[in-house]
Amino acid sequence: MKVVLQKVSQASVSVDQQVISAIDLGLMLLVGVKEGDTEKEAEYLANKVSKMRIFEDSDDKLNLSVHDVKGEILSISQFTLLANTKKGNRPSFTEAAKPAEATALYQYFNEKLRETGLSVSEGEFGAHMAVSLVNDGPVTIVLDTDYK
Repeated sequence: MKVVLQKVSQASVSVDQQVISAIDLGLMLLVGVKEGDTEKEAEYLANKVSKMRIFEDSDDKLNLSVHDVKGEILSISQFTLLANTKKGNRPSFTEAAKPAEATALYQYFNEKLRETGLSVSEGEFGAHMAVSLVNDGPVTIVLDTDYK
């Protein structure tokens, strides 16, 4: 499982030119589910995300979590994070989990984040989405359960 985490001052996702979710201060997550991922990977990443200290404290040090700043989460499913680009110029997505498996694990991941007390908004799984964000910092971190 892979998550691209971005600290944002605002983020939103639209489907068919209609905003379906939006947040202010918090984290925008792009979430990729790989074939064979389990609830264990989702729990690991939810724990990591909820405790990641990437918000500034009073000394301008990255020392606070999304909980500490009362931030929100915008979670977007994105199978293209699992692209294999080793051969040729057309990415292969065969490592991405099948839609039913990916949907279930993506929802489980979001529920684990909610269980920590975070407000979690979502994109629409499988839809063509337009994502807008203001990356604050910029701060972008890749979390991958293959490298924990």
